[in-house]
Amino acid sequence: MPLWLDMLRTPMAAPETADLRRLRRIWQLLCLLLGVSVLALQPLLRLIGGAAPCAIAALLVAALLTTALYLARKHRADSAFLDAAGEDQ
Repeated sequence: MPLWLDMLRTPMAAPETADLRRLRRIWQLLCLLLGVSVLALQPLLRLIGGAAPCAIAALLVAALLTTALYLARKHRADSAFLDAAGEDQ
């Protein structure tokens, strides 16, 4: 069988669970908020003063931690799914 055909038949990822979907949406929201807050730094500085950089740093840390958590859980789910798919064949 040609490699490209074999790759088309190979499952690539586990179906997304409700928990993974929620975590992915939280991660996307954090990334969006981080981008908006960086773009709106001047208005934020006028609005909340010196706390603006701290709030942006907190968003950055939250986004980084959520990224690591999501990637770990997604990798674990994909590995379990692919292992189970390999056992069926």
